[in-house]
Amino acid sequence: MVASEVRKQMSREHGSSPQLSERRSGSHQTVPLAEVVEPLDVEEFLAAHPPEAESGHLRDLADFPPDDLEVIQEPRELRTLEPGVPEEGMLDMRTQDAVKTYTEDWLVVRRRYQGLSTAYTPITPQRQRERQQGLPRQVFETDEPEVEDVEERRRSSGSLDETPRGSWASSIFDLRNSVPDAPLPGLLERTAPEEADLRNAALRREGRHPEILALFPAPDEDEAVERRSPPEMPREHFGQRILVKCLSLKFEIEFEPIFGSLALYDIKEKKKISENFYFDLNSEAVKGLLQGHSAPPAISSLARAAIFSISHPSPDIFLVIRLEKVLQQGDIGECCEPYMVLREADGAKNKEKLERLRTAAEQFCSRLGRYRMPFAWTAVHLRNVLSSASAPERDPPDPDTGRKGTWKRRTLDRLSVGDEACGFGNFRPATLTITNFFKQEGDRLSDEDLYKFLADMRRPSSLLRRLRPITALLKIDISPAPESPHYCLSPELLHVRPYPDPRVRPTKEILEFPAREVFAPYTMYRNLLFIYPQSLNFSSRQGSMRNIAIKVQLMAGEDPSQALPVPAVL
Repeated sequence: MVASEVRKQMSREHGSSPQLSERRSGSHQTVPLAEVVEPLDVEEFLAAHPPEAESGHLRDLADFPPDDLEVIQEPRELRTLEPGVPEEGMLDMRTQDAVKTYTEDWLVVRRRYQGLSTAYTPITPQRQRERQQGLPRQVFETDEPEVEDVEERRRSSGSLDETPRGSWASSIFDLRNSVPDAPLPGLLERTAPEEADLRNAALRREGRHPEILALFPAPDEDEAVERRSPPEMPREHFGQRILVKCLSLKFEIEFEPIFGSLALYDIKEKKKISENFYFDLNSEAVKGLLQGHSAPPAISSLARAAIFSISHPSPDIFLVIRLEKVLQQGDIGECCEPYMVLREADGAKNKEKLERLRTAAEQFCSRLGRYRMPFAWTAVHLRNVLSSASAPERDPPDPDTGRKGTWKRRTLDRLSVGDEACGFGNFRPATLTITNFFKQEGDRLSDEDLYKFLADMRRPSSLLRRLRPITALLKIDISPAPESPHYCLSPELLHVRPYPDPRVRPTKEILEFPAREVFAPYTMYRNLLFIYPQSLNFSSRQGSMRNIAIKVQLMAGEDPSQALPVPAVL
């Protein structure tokens, strides 16, 4: 309730007391101290006495200052080099006007005298000490020692003690030795009252401290009537950001392209809290198998570094790494078997098997190069990366990347240290070497199954240790994201300032899916749509068909020619 409603309610509750009733009827009985006295309702008084009815100085107290409000136009700062809105002509006029609200300059309404209100600038002890800086020390007569004054007067008076006190000679002596005051200029001159008031006002302002109540003690925080923080300029919301760089991915055998993706999951909230980041670390020779199905790659698809935003840091956040391969005939377990059995070192013994695998991979890439199937996965507990409890170990220099001494984590299923809130804004950069991946089970592809696996990875006796791993070598860097990274693309693939050279391999900002609602205004236009097919059940159908590809298209109206192409999903 507002203040006026509270006062009315208190008046109704205590207005019928016998003490107040007797006083209203003309009795001279005093109101007890414990009784509530009805205060003046300022809102009702101002409504009954408008400022036009007042005159003189009271009108200035009742009315607002005419120059209090100030409307200014401030240019909007765009993070990207180009605005992320559709071009003119693509939308109707009403939609175009609505979209322009994300690009037009700000109209800011400011109050000139807002700083004088304690509701917006509360007087705190710290602020009171700052206001008292520069104040001259005030020394009054009562603060000076009395003994020194008596001795000084005796030295200056000379024979004053020899003269009887109260005599005519004493008075003459005081008058002759006293220093006359400086004459007042213009004392007897005729001066207009307005000119005298202006001169006196100027004299009062000389040497005056800007803070009138600087010596007044700061009020107690518990006694504050209200606190109003001035609103900040709307800006795009960012949580704590981390930078993940994918350095290399190697297997024991290499005969087909393998693709990877990264995403953040919160197992406590059981939510996926980021969009997927897809990366390609295949060699040029392996990429040649997909020449018939891939157009010239866009510069955005060559990114190998991503910036993830975390609005609600938690010790239960995992970085999930998924690997995919080109769709091929057979069960997922059969497709993973060569990676768990064959070794590149045993090339002479397994030469014929490797040749058959390469021939089959070429056939599948030529026919089904546009489609993917799940292959393997693993996860990194981010809390373990930040914690000092996990013992790092130096591994030898990498001859391919030339990087010296990176930090190697042998196991990724360590216990998280504590369940307290953690922060990802400032930590020591680390390079992780992931050596084991888990084979993707064909009947466990849903997110619910993934949450169970991630929860099991935190236990000492994890059931995932019993599974046969797929040996690989993936190296990634995890570090705090810089304030203004160079060569960065927004989630809409717009160039973020600064972007000196458009030909350099970029870094992608990954869109966040907050685990809980974030109360922040939308300051930019986002035209993004995410489609995730959850499941497809063919258990009631009979047949030997094992791999099914699903194609998704977005239709604009009923015209098939306006269909928007969407990558095929398995």
